[in-house]
Amino acid sequence: MGLKEAWKALINDSIVISRKEGPVIAYSNVGTQVQPKESYADLAKEGYQENAIVYRCVNEIANGAASVKFGLFRGDQPIEDHPLLDLLMRPNPMNSQSEFFQEVYSYLLLAGNSYILKTGAEDREPSELYTLRPDRIKIIPSKREIPMSFQYIVNGQVSANYDVDQSTGSSDVKQIMLFNPLDDYYGLSPLKAASVDIDQHNLSNKHNVMLLMNGARPSGAVVYRPKDESGSNTMLTDTQREQLRGDLLQRFEGSNNAGRTMILEGDFDYKEMGMSPKDMDFTGMKNFAARDIALCFGVPSQLVGIPDSNTYSNMQEARLALYEETIIPMLKHIESDLNEWLVPMYGDDLTLKYLVDDIPAITERRRMIYDNVITAVDKGIITRNEARERLGLEPITGGDEVYIPANLFPLGSETPQAQSADDVNKFAEEAYGTKEEIEEDVFTTEEEAEERSEEIGCIGYHSMTEDGKTIYMPCETHEEYNSLAGSKQMKALSFKPTSEMASNAEQALNWRKEFNRGGTAVGSTRATQLVNKENLSARTVLRMYSFFSRHEVDKQAQGFRSGEKGFPSAGRIAWGLWGGDEGFAWSKRKRNEIMKDKEKNDTISLQTARSEDFSQEGIPRGKPTTQKLRKAN
Repeated sequence: MGLKEAWKALINDSIVISRKEGPVIAYSNVGTQVQPKESYADLAKEGYQENAIVYRCVNEIANGAASVKFGLFRGDQPIEDHPLLDLLMRPNPMNSQSEFFQEVYSYLLLAGNSYILKTGAEDREPSELYTLRPDRIKIIPSKREIPMSFQYIVNGQVSANYDVDQSTGSSDVKQIMLFNPLDDYYGLSPLKAASVDIDQHNLSNKHNVMLLMNGARPSGAVVYRPKDESGSNTMLTDTQREQLRGDLLQRFEGSNNAGRTMILEGDFDYKEMGMSPKDMDFTGMKNFAARDIALCFGVPSQLVGIPDSNTYSNMQEARLALYEETIIPMLKHIESDLNEWLVPMYGDDLTLKYLVDDIPAITERRRMIYDNVITAVDKGIITRNEARERLGLEPITGGDEVYIPANLFPLGSETPQAQSADDVNKFAEEAYGTKEEIEEDVFTTEEEAEERSEEIGCIGYHSMTEDGKTIYMPCETHEEYNSLAGSKQMKALSFKPTSEMASNAEQALNWRKEFNRGGTAVGSTRATQLVNKENLSARTVLRMYSFFSRHEVDKQAQGFRSGEKGFPSAGRIAWGLWGGDEGFAWSKRKRNEIMKDKEKNDTISLQTARSEDFSQEGIPRGKPTTQKLRKAN
């Protein structure tokens, strides 16, 4: 039976369940449910097993999709080790992750439906996952769009029945289906949609095979015109006709007899049945059918070896199109179903995502998109949250501001915005100095302090106690040293962490050691500085403010606040390493002080520059005129 005939038989001989009134008006027009009888086996055999194009299309999609790994996230934070990831890595003793999901995708393409069964104790995390053959599943309809149950039928007998919760739709069986406009319960597969083209392709192949078996020669006719003694034409008897046909088949038909000379006697004559070149263009018809099959499955025809079908300039672009237009939408479909059915069993704050960025075929495209988005942010064209949306990331607090290209400070703020971040850091170092500059004038011996005194223009030394140790500094008094060293160093002493910041940092260090998560090596170093209440440089203050501004969104995640599941989260620990809420407020206050000083400095510089501008007469303001200019006047 051909695919077209099988499909017609399915429609004519199917069991039609009459429409039933639902409990609410919205569901009163639920369509008819059609139970396939034999279509899957026939279509799978003639489509997948006997057609090279279908076989290649299904495997291109299924193998490509199965090679993409899952990632588990809590908010934006990835989770490396989790029981759900272990389950997906080895769904059951018989299948690996790749094998399991290859079956899921293949069944979906061949039948329009894919069924996953979870096993294990009720109301607990599943222990194993299995795929079920679609042709063995019978859906028992209800008065609503939600099925009553799934029956697993083997050899005509119901071997298992899986009920469906009518209020939530949950069940031990998850049906993944493709859209079917004429059926409420069963999906429509690309195989059925392409059945006519598959029949055409198969028949073309069979015709060519039979022609080759006949020596690549078309059929002919043996003409026999016997005559009686009077010369009139007579007819062969039935016995004579069957004897003649059997003799011809035995002597001349088949590939072994191809080209064998036929010897005819008496009134026998042979007429060859000719075919026009157009009639013999089975190759062209076969290629047209193959293109339609590939089109139906969403596979570029170049990837299945169809001649003269170079839609894309190279195979790389064709494979990229396969992922972007076919595989990734299918991944998102499965991802959505698993997040709705499987993931909630492990917690409401988890999300399962396919790691599409790891796909080699789209890595270059993603890099180009990333570069374009970053450029758009730097040019002030889009906001950071708009950029994050295009990259598939969650929005952040304060990310809806448009920024001036040079420095990424929000428009409309009260602080000066016309300088780049590098300019601000440079000003901070020049105006306030660094921690290292202060420490250079702290010595452990009197002799070293006196030598430094001679260098900066004073005499003697003075001592002080710090952390129980005596240290020595240049000049006889600290006031004298301050006046000589300048405001740069002394201002650096004002960037000293508070006791609350030190306490938060110490707690975060203990959490990081206990839970082995949260923060980086930089964060641990910063926490140590805060715990020791070290004098920080202005640049460090600016870095602290930048960190808090970027990670403020972490406060919205699960486990950030005490009493929540997962407390303390990785984001909460990292936040504490930098001083916590007190550190954020302190760094913001200190940053504003730096920006105000810079504004004053920029104003003074601007006034100085203006004073040096030329007047309308061409004479510089505020400067003595040169001799040459006096003579010119």
